[in-house]
Amino acid sequence: MVTLEQVERLREKANVSFEEAKIALEAAEGDLLNALIYLEKQGHVAPPPGNGFYSSQNASQSEEEKSAKNEKKETYQGESFGDMMKRFGRFCGKILHKGNTNYLEAEKGDSIVFSMPVTVVIVLTAFLFWVVVPLFIISLFCGLRYHFRGKDLGRESVNKVMDGASNTVNDIKKSISGDQ
Repeated sequence: MVTLEQVERLREKANVSFEEAKIALEAAEGDLLNALIYLEKQGHVAPPPGNGFYSSQNASQSEEEKSAKNEKKETYQGESFGDMMKRFGRFCGKILHKGNTNYLEAEKGDSIVFSMPVTVVIVLTAFLFWVVVPLFIISLFCGLRYHFRGKDLGRESVNKVMDGASNTVNDIKKSISGDQ
């Protein structure tokens, strides 16, 4: 049994007459959603804009129409996950290449004590932070000076920062020892 309240709700949603709403609700056994679908199939209500379709319409589509629709969705949504992963892989490869072609060098006086690829420095710092950072600071107090060598990091501006750190440590050593 269809109630007046159900008919009024369907009329509000579908903008149809009382009679059409009552017939649709009776056909849908009182289910409001099924009544709306019934009215859409009858042509009394326009389907929602966008991707709204019936499963029966989808089943009747040819394989060509389905693949064309899927291609349209892929281009609309942007690049695929595989393309993003390839781009991420290329980015990681560039970073690794830069890290392996640039070196951190420690000097004492005019001689180089050690030279290490930046990638190794980053990995060691990431996994052994509480060991590497104190050793770095202690080595500065022991008179080591650090510089970067390589195409990307061996610039004067980067090494000026490293010299500034060494000079600051030398100033601290002088103030502690009382040498002016």
